[in-house]
Amino acid sequence: MDESGKPQDPQESGQDRPPQPPVQTPDGPPAAPPGPDGPQGADRANTGQKAPGGGILMGRPFGVPVYVAPSWFLVAALITWVFGGQLERVLPELGAARYLVSLFFAVAFYASVLVHELAHTVAALRFKLPVRRIQLQFFGGVSEIEKETETPGREFVLAFVGPLLSLVLAGVFYVGMQMVEPGTVPGVLLAGLMISNLIVAIFNLLPGLPLDGGRMLRAVVWKITGKPMSGTVAAAWVGRALAVTVLIGLPLLTHTGALGRAPEEIGGADSLTDALLAAILAAIIWTGAGNSLRMARLRERLPDLTARTLTRRAIPVETDTPLSEALRRANDAGARALVVVDRQGFPTALVREAALVGIPEHRRPWVAAGSLAQDLKDGMRVDADLAGEDLLDHLRATPATEYLVVEPSGAIYGVLSTADVERAFVAAMARPS
Repeated sequence: MDESGKPQDPQESGQDRPPQPPVQTPDGPPAAPPGPDGPQGADRANTGQKAPGGGILMGRPFGVPVYVAPSWFLVAALITWVFGGQLERVLPELGAARYLVSLFFAVAFYASVLVHELAHTVAALRFKLPVRRIQLQFFGGVSEIEKETETPGREFVLAFVGPLLSLVLAGVFYVGMQMVEPGTVPGVLLAGLMISNLIVAIFNLLPGLPLDGGRMLRAVVWKITGKPMSGTVAAAWVGRALAVTVLIGLPLLTHTGALGRAPEEIGGADSLTDALLAAILAAIIWTGAGNSLRMARLRERLPDLTARTLTRRAIPVETDTPLSEALRRANDAGARALVVVDRQGFPTALVREAALVGIPEHRRPWVAAGSLAQDLKDGMRVDADLAGEDLLDHLRATPATEYLVVEPSGAIYGVLSTADVERAFVAAMARPS
């Protein structure tokens, strides 16, 4: 802060929120590990409310909130339309009712995806890893697990349980098919659910991040090399190769009839649809692999980010000190923050930079520093030695723009700005390996 009271960086006066680098398991996009059955994804009080990142809260199995993203409704409508067209050929007598059956199939399929994600969630909870939420969205679901596993064995198990549950569901639906008459609505639904769960399991077992198979490959390389980062790099590059293979291979397989339809039955619209689907899947896999590399790099460098090194020097001022005088003292001392103290020198509040900006210079002699301060709440005192994920967890627990940093003895060390922490995380991710 300079004598005018303006922040040194425009971002330094942001909203009350802790830094939010991606919180995900290593195989997923920023923020939690992507569930192998699709792309990955805080919490409100009641079912039916919207999540901060978009979506509707549907319930809390095992205490973990489950959200349905708006994109799910688009995909559900698409599945209903496509499956309805197939039903018209198999069960023409259904008429318009086929779309009701198709909608039931779409909901049942996503219920299977939820079971897949719950498998990851239960395994994470067993390993004492916090799960932020589960989100059902475009092309699948994601279990947002906030910490990495501590061993490659646990990483392998955590990744494998999802496809395993999908295989189990495929087996259950296959057994159900044997108990109903073929060519009926139940028979067609069970066959569709059996095939779709089998595809989900096989697709997620492909050995490239961000899929579950990529996390399993990561665990194997981690076990062999002893380095989690080596496992992530190997699985991420395999994931990128997989994305290119999907982009080129899926339309080729369709065009040659390898997926069950004769080439002469495939029209231009079918080819275009398959090419679009391949492009979307390839983009998801490529992006997820890149995000996994960035997350791994960040986690590797997190221990170097400490509250002590990120803290701004601060000076203590009493609540009735004129703002102009407080800023003069800060500039003389080379400080960039103000801490309000009582008569005994005990810190009680922090002067917020955002509040300083709104005070014209000619009014500052008549404004008390304490009138621009935010009272210190529980959690707004940060130990100077906190670092890495422990520091991030502490800031998340009590969102604010500034925190008082104290020595283990309780002495004032300075003020930690959320904006400074965010920039440090971004710089850590951008730094070349």
